[in-house]
Amino acid sequence: MAHLYFIGGSKGGVGKSMVSIALCDYLTQHKGQHIKLIESDTSNPDVGKIFAKDEKVEVISCRLDDADGWIELVNLCDGNQDDVVVNSAARANEAIAEFGGTLTGSLDELKMDFTTFWVINRQRDSIELLKGYMESVPVGALHVVRNMHFGAATKFELYNNSKLKGEAEKRGSTIDFPDLADRVSDAMYSQRLSVARGLEEMPLGNKAELKRWRNAAWQMFASTFAEENGNGN
Repeated sequence: MAHLYFIGGSKGGVGKSMVSIALCDYLTQHKGQHIKLIESDTSNPDVGKIFAKDEKVEVISCRLDDADGWIELVNLCDGNQDDVVVNSAARANEAIAEFGGTLTGSLDELKMDFTTFWVINRQRDSIELLKGYMESVPVGALHVVRNMHFGAATKFELYNNSKLKGEAEKRGSTIDFPDLADRVSDAMYSQRLSVARGLEEMPLGNKAELKRWRNAAWQMFASTFAEENGNGN
């Protein structure tokens, strides 16, 4: 059964793009799959550009700001045999609330498993956006991603001490996404390098940091999916 992954956060700068890049790398390079990447951040389609020449990734632009976009997303998933990764835009919260049911109401007929990775930083609005998403999309596995770029897990006090954390973990888990040195991530974006290409083309020190980060990300996804399958989500 194909799997649909939604990478969200509904605000800029939390690290959605890096999580999308890491997940695409895990599925294609570690698992050896061919996937579809739905790039819905049409204003800054960095993830789509990074994977534009990857033979294992079919990049499709789909603007999820109105009903037509969500209908198109469902149509793209219909009959699809590949896993699908949706990289959502920063502005997505209102559209998700209004039109997200178009997708979630179609999941049974699509015969796709559905998993959300919701990326947060340490600010209150990030937690509030998570709450809104959980209310709008009450189905599928949900993994809240604490981005270590913003500090150690203990520093996410607003989320860690909230009732929302317990509610979210009933649907999945809280996971910690490894930080990547700025000079390496900046090079990936500016040069449009996937992880695989970066490990071929970057200077040796950059490669060592990228390899460390990739291994940590792969371990995070592997343990997350093992737990998700064990929980039957």
